[in-house]
Amino acid sequence: MKLDILVFGAHADDAEIGMAGTIAKHTAAGFKVGMCDLTQAEMSSNGTVELRKQEAQQAAELLGAVVRTNLGLPDRGLYMTEDHLAAVTAEIRRFAPSIVFAPYWEDRHPDHIACSRLVEEAVFNAKLRKYMPDKPSIPEPQLYFYFINDLGRTDLIVDVTAQYPLKEQALSCYRSQFTVAPGEDAVSTPLTEGYIERVRSRDMLLGQRRLIPYAEGFASKVPYTVDVFSAACQ
Repeated sequence: MKLDILVFGAHADDAEIGMAGTIAKHTAAGFKVGMCDLTQAEMSSNGTVELRKQEAQQAAELLGAVVRTNLGLPDRGLYMTEDHLAAVTAEIRRFAPSIVFAPYWEDRHPDHIACSRLVEEAVFNAKLRKYMPDKPSIPEPQLYFYFINDLGRTDLIVDVTAQYPLKEQALSCYRSQFTVAPGEDAVSTPLTEGYIERVRSRDMLLGQRRLIPYAEGFASKVPYTVDVFSAACQ
């Protein structure tokens, strides 16, 4: 299956936090969007691997993703090793997306930073025909970065006002991460202390500069290209 867009995250819920509205907007427009989690989030303080898988699949289906995969790399053990780089590169070649998204390269969670770097290098390697020659090379996809915990340089924003209720539903799929019910074997973490509300505030702030109720922001390390300037670019 060739995808239009492939979104990578270190853990299930990373992509939803950063760009669930953008995913939903593109799937509704007919784009084939896939999601790939590098780890099973086995080091998470709350929830289990099996529960996280169920939550991730529920969220992906809600957003209209055509596929969600998990590479099973070690949580809190993501490094720039040949094995990890090869696994991510193989996934990109498997789906040959036109656009790839990865977490922003600065974030308080080290796994998000590691995921960002792995994906960036894998996007480059995917076009090298002599790298992993058993898997055919592909044209280099466009690469954009989304924000999870920390905002950085924002080169593009996407108006996700109409999709925002769906984003909040997708985040709510991760009940094990964002809520602590009485009597549950769970502990308070930054995610359980009003995290979804902070995400909402961030997305409102991103939209404010363009008078948009809710927006999701993205960064690019290469210039964004337009054919002509028009009102649509303002």
